[in-house]
Amino acid sequence: MDKVVFSMLVENSSGVLSRIAGLYSRRGYNIDSITAGVTADPKFTMVASVVEMILEQIEKQLLKLVDVVDIKRLDPESSVCRELVLLKVLCNERNRQNIISIADIFRAKIVDVSIESLVIELVGSQSKIEAFLRMLEGVEILELARTGITGLSRGTFDVKIPDQDGRLVDYDFIKADTI
Repeated sequence: MDKVVFSMLVENSSGVLSRIAGLYSRRGYNIDSITAGVTADPKFTMVASVVEMILEQIEKQLLKLVDVVDIKRLDPESSVCRELVLLKVLCNERNRQNIISIADIFRAKIVDVSIESLVIELVGSQSKIEAFLRMLEGVEILELARTGITGLSRGTFDVKIPDQDGRLVDYDFIKADTI
């Protein structure tokens, strides 16, 4: 089943992530990943959730939550979505260079080296991360941590920023007004 990425601008308040996750779970929808972080304006938090393809009904229900200010569905062709993965792999003198070569091909960074292991950091699309993990088949992965997807739409279309009164307005509207 296809996945949908929702990017939500929400009030930076206690329990907001719990209320969003609760809305999904009450309706029986599975969350593939959910990430949250404060925006450039500390009054707001950006929440990205990845769910199986669902009806527009869930989007409307999310907008009804008091803390949700804006919601966008991030289409793959008009947005940039990334995920971070950290993994610790077992290595020795024989396979260390091979692992480093694979990491270089995927533009991954070696962030820690020990005699018996490497810690690798990779940022990219889910398909890039899955391809990287397939290339490491046969290498023992000791630990793996993934952040979940986060994303932004491309360009300035559909960007909302607070005006002097704190209301969200379209960036293109403000830009056109100042020209």
